[in-house]
Amino acid sequence: MDALKVALLLVAVVAPVLVFRWRRPAWYWMAFGIVFAVVRVLVRYRSVMEACGLTVPPPRWRLTLARWSRREVPEWRAPRILRIRPTRTGLVLRLRLRPGQDAYDFSAASDRLRHSLAMYNVIAKEVRSGVVELRMTGYDVLKRVRMPAVRDEHPMCVPVALREDGQVFCRDYLQVPHALNVGATQSGKSVYLRNLVVGLATHRVALVGIDCKNGVELAPLARRFTALADNPETAADVLAALVRYMSRIYDLIRREQGISLDVPDAEITANIWDLPRHLRPVPVVLLVDEVAELALYVTKDEERRRDQIITDLVRLAQLGRAAGIYLEICGQRFGSELGKGITMLRAQLTGRTAHRVNDETSANMAFGDIAQDAALATVRIAADRPGTAVAGDSSGGWVRIRTPHLSIRRAVDVCNANAHRTPDIGELAPFRPAVPVPPLTGKVLPKSTSASAF
Repeated sequence: MDALKVALLLVAVVAPVLVFRWRRPAWYWMAFGIVFAVVRVLVRYRSVMEACGLTVPPPRWRLTLARWSRREVPEWRAPRILRIRPTRTGLVLRLRLRPGQDAYDFSAASDRLRHSLAMYNVIAKEVRSGVVELRMTGYDVLKRVRMPAVRDEHPMCVPVALREDGQVFCRDYLQVPHALNVGATQSGKSVYLRNLVVGLATHRVALVGIDCKNGVELAPLARRFTALADNPETAADVLAALVRYMSRIYDLIRREQGISLDVPDAEITANIWDLPRHLRPVPVVLLVDEVAELALYVTKDEERRRDQIITDLVRLAQLGRAAGIYLEICGQRFGSELGKGITMLRAQLTGRTAHRVNDETSANMAFGDIAQDAALATVRIAADRPGTAVAGDSSGGWVRIRTPHLSIRRAVDVCNANAHRTPDIGELAPFRPAVPVPPLTGKVLPKSTSASAF
């Protein structure tokens, strides 16, 4: 009878904890998982390092000393733990490497470390020479995306997704001016673009949109757009106007450059961000949805228009950064089959984001020239996880991310509430969306996007 009572008591205690872990993994991690994980790492650390081949033999002087003193041969040494820090999603383990070890050894052993330490994911990153940081997540943070509150670093840094290591993925236009976003239908491309628009809507930024699907994606957000084109003909005119605007900004920079002997080096400018605030032009973000529609043609007139569009896009990608013009190019495929000039344009797009694709060739269009393993990771994205993507840049580094679902209703509300922030640009005035601006109300909407998952 006593054994039955003990069994019932254990069931009554363990069952709620398991349900808690299933329904609220983040809360379970903060309440119980951190303690269990820290104890597990500290207890298993040496044996795990040995099993994963991450130990080195003792130095010669210790072997010599053991031989002279007739003692046992010293054990192989594991990297020394410098710090173990719990986070809201996992643990951060900082290690001091032993002589002969390399950060690549830990990256190659990340899967073995994940299984041995019973963590959901392990990512190795070199902090500095001789120091490696293991970022371990205790649960699947991308299953149900919860975006934490982040502090705005600057207006051109927009939090749009959550990384697989629990950190926030920000689209930083000052570090990565232009980016390419590819993905199949229903992969989450449009929601990623919607999050970008909502993130930029609250800042002093001019938004220029090209949506050749008759504007079905961007037209609902038109009150926050300085210019919007919903067909290739209008898109060609918008791009030509942007090129003229860029030339005018370069004339301003040249006029205010201030190259003289009595001007300090810090005040000599070569881009809009070094100009005085009262002279600084508003930055422009060009959002292109379904770029293939701009590159396809049937007649000779359409071919000439297409060549002019691609030429203007290449010119903006090559010269636009200093003038404060940034490109976000989206499409299902972005390969040489779209015609001449496409590969030249892709070479200027430093940032790469690839959602789920239907074939490896499409993944190689984004990552084939910079990171083959990222292309393989893109192909493996499951169809039941829209919004999941692989994000990287031309340096070869990449990470899995997932964008939180943002309803079109929520995006429209944010854009309407910030319609008064829409700047006017003379060259783009003919392309301003013809929609009435709603009167301002006292209602203030929070900056953060929706935290619900797809």
